[in-house]
Amino acid sequence: MSDYQSNTASERQQGFSDMKKLLPYLKEYKKECILAPAFKMSEAILELFVPLVVAAMIDHGMGNRSRGYLVGMSLVLLLLAAVGLGVSVTAQYFAAKAAVGFATKLRYALFSHLQSFSYTEIDKMGASTMITRMTLDITQAQNGVNMVLRLLLRSPFVVLGAMVMAFTIDPWSASLFVAVIFGLSAVVFLIMNFHIPMMKQIQQKVDQLTQAARENLTGVRVIRAFVKEREEIGRFNARNEQLLLAQEKTGKVSALLNPVTYVIVNLAIIFLIRTGAIQIDRGVLSQGEVVALYNYMTQILVELIKFANLTVTINKALASGNRIVSALSLEPSMQYPGSAAGSGGASTFTPASEGIAGEAQPAVSFEAVSLRYQGAGEESLQDISFTAQSNEVIGIIGGTGCGKTSLVNLIPRFYDATEGKVRLFGKDVKNYTKEQLEQLVAVVPQKAVLFAGTIADNLKWGKKDATREEMLSALESAQALEVAQAKGGLEGEVEQGGRNFSGGQKQRLTIARALIAKRPILILDDSSSALDMATDKKLRQALTQLSPRPVTFIVSQRTNAIMDADKILVMDNGRIVASGKHEELLQSCEIYREIYESQQKTA
Repeated sequence: MSDYQSNTASERQQGFSDMKKLLPYLKEYKKECILAPAFKMSEAILELFVPLVVAAMIDHGMGNRSRGYLVGMSLVLLLLAAVGLGVSVTAQYFAAKAAVGFATKLRYALFSHLQSFSYTEIDKMGASTMITRMTLDITQAQNGVNMVLRLLLRSPFVVLGAMVMAFTIDPWSASLFVAVIFGLSAVVFLIMNFHIPMMKQIQQKVDQLTQAARENLTGVRVIRAFVKEREEIGRFNARNEQLLLAQEKTGKVSALLNPVTYVIVNLAIIFLIRTGAIQIDRGVLSQGEVVALYNYMTQILVELIKFANLTVTINKALASGNRIVSALSLEPSMQYPGSAAGSGGASTFTPASEGIAGEAQPAVSFEAVSLRYQGAGEESLQDISFTAQSNEVIGIIGGTGCGKTSLVNLIPRFYDATEGKVRLFGKDVKNYTKEQLEQLVAVVPQKAVLFAGTIADNLKWGKKDATREEMLSALESAQALEVAQAKGGLEGEVEQGGRNFSGGQKQRLTIARALIAKRPILILDDSSSALDMATDKKLRQALTQLSPRPVTFIVSQRTNAIMDADKILVMDNGRIVASGKHEELLQSCEIYREIYESQQKTA
């Protein structure tokens, strides 16, 4: 158990260090961070006076049979309750305002930071991890801030205050309070010391169970195809059973908290009532004072239980804070020159406006480029060299995993080449600002992605101020006009992920979104794979009629999609093994000829 304790202590210390790094996000809520605990302390002070009022009612009101005194003290109790309620609600308001504001600013900062990541960092962290940081972890940190502002000072103050008030009534009886506080504190923190590591184990097992469920749901077709339902059900049940056993074990430990603390307090109350009766007989204490001591003992119990729950919340917040800080401290591997937005050039940037375009300069050139993904054992691209002139159509073909997508991902600088240079219009891609690259390159990725909204909303991702005519023209060029009309036109609804569209329809809409931007470089990364041959042919014909005509890269597995290209790059194992026109490659490149002949036979 010593390992558990040392690990927990070190993790807690690291958590406090990380939470300090998040304090700047509370800067704008200094007033709330002061007022919330202050009002909570005021509420605690009011609570500490209640037992004294009750004692006075018993000793003076009931003892002297004074109805007027009882009514007056009852009104005092109501006043304390009303003021206490108002003070408590005010404290809750300030605590919630600070916590929610903190979470809002932190979530915005984290989202902005994640948006600055290159594909390398996204691959490293994983999309699911980033979403967890944005949602669950920030919510846990928010709850931690809220609870700290409300209870971190209040609970210890009530415990110590109750003990002090007990000493003002009877020092001898109050010594019992000291023993009870130390006993309860020892029990609470001993149980929590066992409970917190167990909770972490449970969270790990929940993650494993969630992963198994996610894999089964996303891979349900594969599971059914290979008749693996029973095996997967067995694997899920095994992880579910492990989670159950861990929760039962943790539940048994946490279940000890209430019985043990109540036993200690009730034994103390029994002892207090017994000694109080003796003190009453001796005339040392009054009945009201004994009741007040009993109430203070109950307050101590309640506050220690609250403090135990606060400890759990703080530990969860510290762990979440650690994960948030780790995400914020991960620096993007790509650094861009000064933003063009500041000079007002992001929206009007063109190669010609920068003096980098011209007939002598190729639109895209690769110079001995190699690429190795972070953590990969070997290079994905090796010694890639080629040029693409303005208005040319470049086809890229090869077997699965040969590096086609890796090659085109270097053009918009989704990744940085590990060796060699990638140039756009004669200028190193690393010397462009992020805004300038966005104005130069339009990409239609392999997986068609649409966003919830309307068709017009999705098209305006390509051009924010696009007119209706421009949108209809882009849809027509992408062979998606009929798709839009069938869904109600430009105002047709697009559900999340475009799930109300087929694969081919989504591809055509994403191509339209790229065309409307009218970038000088257009990349179609296997983006017409779901289209039939006739539609694909019409699309390629429409691309040649674009004005202005971009240099177009078409990545495809089908020779029919690239056979009319001005230049075809044939890739194999991360290298360009041949380049040329369709007819030339049929004669000179065996790989290309094999691909072409195999597709002609199956056509």
